[in-house]
Amino acid sequence: MKKILVLALLATVAVGCSKGKDPKTEEEKTFYSIGTMFGSRLTQLSMSDAELDALTAGLRDAAKGEKQKVDPMAYQQKIQDMFKARMEKQSVEVKKTGVDFLEKFVKSEGATKTASGLAYKVIKEGTGPSPKETDVVKVHYHGTLIDGTVFDSSVERKQEVSFPLNRVIRGWTEGLQTMKVGGKSKFVIPSELAYGDAGAPPKIAGGATLIFEVELLGIEKAPAPEAAPTAAPKKK
Repeated sequence: MKKILVLALLATVAVGCSKGKDPKTEEEKTFYSIGTMFGSRLTQLSMSDAELDALTAGLRDAAKGEKQKVDPMAYQQKIQDMFKARMEKQSVEVKKTGVDFLEKFVKSEGATKTASGLAYKVIKEGTGPSPKETDVVKVHYHGTLIDGTVFDSSVERKQEVSFPLNRVIRGWTEGLQTMKVGGKSKFVIPSELAYGDAGAPPKIAGGATLIFEVELLGIEKAPAPEAAPTAAPKKK
C-alpha cells in the first residue's frame, strides 16, 4: 500500500509541475516539495535528463489513465537489475574517493588506522574510563561526508545523545572504545564500518566514508536483562 501511495504522489507531481516550470501556488510548491523528497532517493541512479523525461512520461500516462507504451510487468527484472548495477557502480567510485581521503587523513594528520580500517585522531585526551561495547554512552557528535556536507549533528541540535554502544554502526562501536570520558576524537569511518553499499539515502550514498567528531561525555551501564518469572510449583 505504501508503494502505491508513493507512486500516486509522484505521478501527481509529474502532472502538476512539468519540466522547466517553477511552482508558484502553495499547492504546486507543496507537490514540488514532495517530489524533491522522493527524487532525492534516486540520486544513486545518476539519471540523465532523457531518463528523467522517460520516468516522468510513465508517471504522467499512469496518472491520467492513458494507454501505457510499455508493459511494466515485463520490465520488473530489468528494473531490479538496473538499480543494482547502478548503485554498485556508484558505490565503487564513492568508496575509492573515501579510501584516498582516509589514507590522506592518516598520513597528513598523524591519525591511527586500526586493523578493521577505522582511522581516528585524538583531539582532546580524556581522563575518565573507557566504555565497553555493552555500555550506554552519552555523547556530542558532528557528522559530515568527506566533502564537508553535514548529515547529522547533535552539536547543531544542541542536544546530547545517549545510546547503547553495541547498537550503532561498527565504526562507532570500535571508535568510542578507544576514548576516555571527557575526551574528544575525530573518526574517519569507511563504508564497511558504516552503512555499506546500501548507504542511508538520501543523505548518505552507498559506499560513503563518514567523518565524525565525537565528545564522550559519560558512560552508563546497560540495564540488566529482566529475569524470566519463576514458574509456580505444581500441586501434587
